[in-house]
Amino acid sequence: MFNRKRIGTALVCGLLAGTALAACGSGDEKQSGPVTLDYWLWDDNQLASYQQCADAFHTANPDITIKITQNAWAQYWQNLTTQLAAGDAPDVWTDQVSYYPQFVSSGQILDIQPYVEADKVDLTQYQDGLADLWTKDGARYGLPKDWDTEAIVYNADMLEKAGVKPEELADLTWNPTDGGTFEQLIARLTIDDKGRNGLDPAFDKDHVKVHGYQPEWNDGSQGQNGWGELAAANGWTYLDKNPWGTRFKYDDPKLVETIAWYKSITEKGYATRFDKQSTLGIDAIMGSGKAATTIAGSWTINTYLGEDAAQDFAIAPLPVGPVGSRKSAINGLSDAIWAGTEHKDAAWKWVKFLGSAECQDLVAANAVVFPAIKTATEKALAAHKDKGHEVQAYVDYTKTPGATFLLPITEHGTEISQIVQDALQSVAVGQDEPGSALKKANEQVNGLFG
Repeated sequence: MFNRKRIGTALVCGLLAGTALAACGSGDEKQSGPVTLDYWLWDDNQLASYQQCADAFHTANPDITIKITQNAWAQYWQNLTTQLAAGDAPDVWTDQVSYYPQFVSSGQILDIQPYVEADKVDLTQYQDGLADLWTKDGARYGLPKDWDTEAIVYNADMLEKAGVKPEELADLTWNPTDGGTFEQLIARLTIDDKGRNGLDPAFDKDHVKVHGYQPEWNDGSQGQNGWGELAAANGWTYLDKNPWGTRFKYDDPKLVETIAWYKSITEKGYATRFDKQSTLGIDAIMGSGKAATTIAGSWTINTYLGEDAAQDFAIAPLPVGPVGSRKSAINGLSDAIWAGTEHKDAAWKWVKFLGSAECQDLVAANAVVFPAIKTATEKALAAHKDKGHEVQAYVDYTKTPGATFLLPITEHGTEISQIVQDALQSVAVGQDEPGSALKKANEQVNGLFG
């Protein structure tokens, strides 16, 4: 049965500093016999990798068993929110930067900094900046487990038919005025029902067979799969400071003109209209051969390059923007410990293992995601190459100073996402102009912070 007294104790312990382990870390000593920890994740592609980690962990800690539950993204967060409200959450769950601030503010997530200090966990082993994602006011709420960046995914057969050499994509440029060589590429790859491409004066934008680019409009407040990268390469930043800023800049002209460009390629017929997009998602559109390029995260590598890929896809770096460089969001995941768990010490052992080279090397060998530990990243890259996947473009950003930026980590993440999403959709369907829509959205967003 769920013990509410233990939650109160856990919440207090999460606020303690130097004495947290001595005063609060004895929960497991009160347990007799084996412990089973509930662990949740959402990505079915990673389930096998983390089951390997769970098996290895159990071998080393025979009194602790890891029970893994996997649910798809939307159901995952809905179920987690429900379980937290009911006071019966999993002991440990996979966490994401957009959601974890709400867990911090509601006291539902355990501060692991005392454990990190006591066990002398080496935070320098992770990709630069990832360890700082999970900290606030001296507290730490997770260890980095993986990371992702963005790149262009393109249909190699369509590129060849258009007479475009793959190496041309290595030097693409973009600007919000004429779209640069990126827009020229998109136009060349757009084909109407008479076989004419977007550069042909006779091109019929109302009868397009293949769009040159598949935009992601349904991307919340971050634009991680496209407009966020382009806006960053145009000199835009989300807010006054990140993480934990309080003044957003969605009304910045640098973002406004980026969104206006997004809308313009739709009006030219080069990109799918929002109201005509498949409800199945971008992966399905690309797989059906109805679009030639898109911008996608490294977590989709096996979707596009795996044995079951519907088309012959390849990867290219993002275009260079007006700031003179490429810009990719870098995002990462961690594992959160529920503040109400009755097995804090056991949960920490599991989280520490998930953040270790032993587990992350297992994940790397399966070539699904890039683990957070630098040496494991290199092993994952080698595993991808062994599979015939050329994915260096995703890794290069992490080796180039200033090439990556963080997604916003603030309070009110869910509300901000809905406000900005609604504004962008109003632009996409022609109900509002980018400038006015984003100005109103920015006022609403900043109003959340008082």
